[in-house]
Amino acid sequence: MTRKNILIAALALIIPIAASAQQFGGTADQGGYLTGSFENNSIYYLEDAQNPGCYVPDGSFGSNSYLKADYYKGNLVAGLQVESYQPALVGYPLNLEGNKLSNFYMSWTDDDFSLTAGTFYDQFGSGLLFRTYADRTLGINNALLGARLAYNYKDILAARILWGMPRLGSDWKSVSDRGVVEWAGTQVRGVDVSLSLSSLLGWQGTMLAVEGSLLSRYEQIKYDMEEEGISPTTTGWSGRLNFEKSGFVAKAEWVNGGQWFGYYPTDEADYLKRNGNAQLLELGYSGGGLGANLTLRRMEWMGSKINYASVESNNTLNYTPALCAQYSYMLTNLNPYIPEVGSTDGHLTSGEIGGQLDVYYNFRRGSAIGGKRGMKVNLNVSTYYAIGEEGTAQMGELLWRNVNVGVEKQVSRKLKMQLLWALQQGEDMYHNWCLSNIVVADLLYKFTPKFSTRAELQYLSSADGMKDWMAGLVEVNMAPKWSVFVSDMYNHGTSKVHYYSVGASYTASRTRIAFSYGRNRSGMVCSGGVCRTVKAFTGGNLTISTSF
Repeated sequence: MTRKNILIAALALIIPIAASAQQFGGTADQGGYLTGSFENNSIYYLEDAQNPGCYVPDGSFGSNSYLKADYYKGNLVAGLQVESYQPALVGYPLNLEGNKLSNFYMSWTDDDFSLTAGTFYDQFGSGLLFRTYADRTLGINNALLGARLAYNYKDILAARILWGMPRLGSDWKSVSDRGVVEWAGTQVRGVDVSLSLSSLLGWQGTMLAVEGSLLSRYEQIKYDMEEEGISPTTTGWSGRLNFEKSGFVAKAEWVNGGQWFGYYPTDEADYLKRNGNAQLLELGYSGGGLGANLTLRRMEWMGSKINYASVESNNTLNYTPALCAQYSYMLTNLNPYIPEVGSTDGHLTSGEIGGQLDVYYNFRRGSAIGGKRGMKVNLNVSTYYAIGEEGTAQMGELLWRNVNVGVEKQVSRKLKMQLLWALQQGEDMYHNWCLSNIVVADLLYKFTPKFSTRAELQYLSSADGMKDWMAGLVEVNMAPKWSVFVSDMYNHGTSKVHYYSVGASYTASRTRIAFSYGRNRSGMVCSGGVCRTVKAFTGGNLTISTSF
C-alpha cells in the first residue's frame, strides 16, 4: 500500500466515524462518541561551533506528528492512528520515515469475552517474555497486527490467545527496491493464563494467583544460520506467582526466553547460540506511613528482537527496563543505567544480576520530626553486576550502583522543598567509569493559587569522565495558561560548555503550544527505564498537542 493510499484509507475511516459521532451528539448516554488527539513535535536545527559534536541533518529540520481517533459505541470500539515523520527528529530510529497508518483496530468486549482485530498492544507478566507498547519519547511502537481473544470466568480464570506480526519502524515487513525480501516479517503466537486461587476458594482480604504464558516466535532466517542449527521458530515460556495480603505484596516470575543467537564468528561457527532466561522477585509492604519494595532480577541473553539483523532501538519484543531510581533532574540523568541483556558486541557479556531497594516513610503532621506539615523521606539503593559465569548466579564485574536519599517538606503554606543526594557508579556514554556525587535542591513557592515559581539548583562532583557539572532552572507558572522557564547545565570540569535552554508554553482548554530554544548535549533520553541515544544539537523546538 502506497503512502497516498494509506492517507486516503485513514480519511475514509475518520470521516464516517466523525459523522456518526456528530449524529449521536458525542456523548456515551446518547450512543456513540468520538475521542481523539493530535501531537506535533518539530525542531529546526542550527550550526553551533560551541556545542561539541553538534549535528545538523539534511534540510536542518525534523518533525514527528501523531493523529489518533477512537470511536466508542456500546461494546464496540474502533480506532486508528496516523503517524508522519518529515523526517524523523534527530535521535529517533532511522526506520521511522514518511507517512504511516500505524494503528487500525476494532474491538468488542462484554463481561466475559473480548475480541480484537487489527493492531493492539499486550504484555505477558512483567514483560520479560513479551511486551508490545508505544512510547513516543523513545520512538517505540511495536504493535501487533493480528487478532486477540480474551476470556474471563468469574474472575477465577482469565485467558488470552493472540497472533500477529509486530511492527518494526514504519512497517510490519520490508521489501528492498529490487523486490527481494530483506525482512519478511516476524510472526508471534501466544497464550497467557491466570488462575486466581483466592477467588476460587473464596478468600477475603487475600489475593493469590498462579499465572503462565507460552510464546512462539517465527522469523525467516538465512540459510547459513539454519546450517548452524539455528531454528526460525523459537518458543519461550514464563511462570508467575502473585500474592497480596494486609499491605504485603510478593511476586515471583521465572522466564525461559527460548533460543537466542547473535553474530559472533569463531573457528567453529559464525553465530553464537544461547538460551535466554530470567528470574524476577518482588517483595513489598505499605502501611502506617511506611513503604518498602525490594526487587531482585537476574537475566541472561534476554534481548528479544523482532528482526535479528536490525540494530535500531525500537527493535524489541520484550521489556527489560533498568530497575533503579528513575530521575527527572538534569544531572542525575547524565549517565543513566542501561541494563545488560546479553551482548556479543566487543566482548561476551551474558547478562546481569542485581536488585533495588526502595524505602519511603511519611512522618506525620504534628510528630517530632514531621513538624506542623509532615515530611517524606525516601531511600533508594540499586546495584547490578555482570554475570560472572554463564548459567549461574555468580556475580562478575560491577555494572552500576546508585544510592540516593530524598527529603520532601512543605515548609510553609507557600513554600515546598525537595532535597536529594545521590551517589552513582557506572559507565558514561563514552565508556568511562565514573563515580559521581550529586546534590539537588528543588524549591516551589506559590505567591497565589495561580502564580508560582520553581527553582532547581544542582551540582555533580566527579574525578572521572567529564568531571564536575552544575545546573540550574527557574520556572514561572501563571496557571492555567502560561508557563516560562530558563535553564543551564554547565560542565566546568573539562569542556567548559553551557547547555542552555529557554522556553514558554500556552494552554487553552485542551490545546497546548510550547516553544523552546537551546543547546542539547549528546547523551541518552530515557522513559520508564528504557533509553535511546541522541546526538548533540542546537535549535528551536515547537510542540503542539490537542485532544477532542
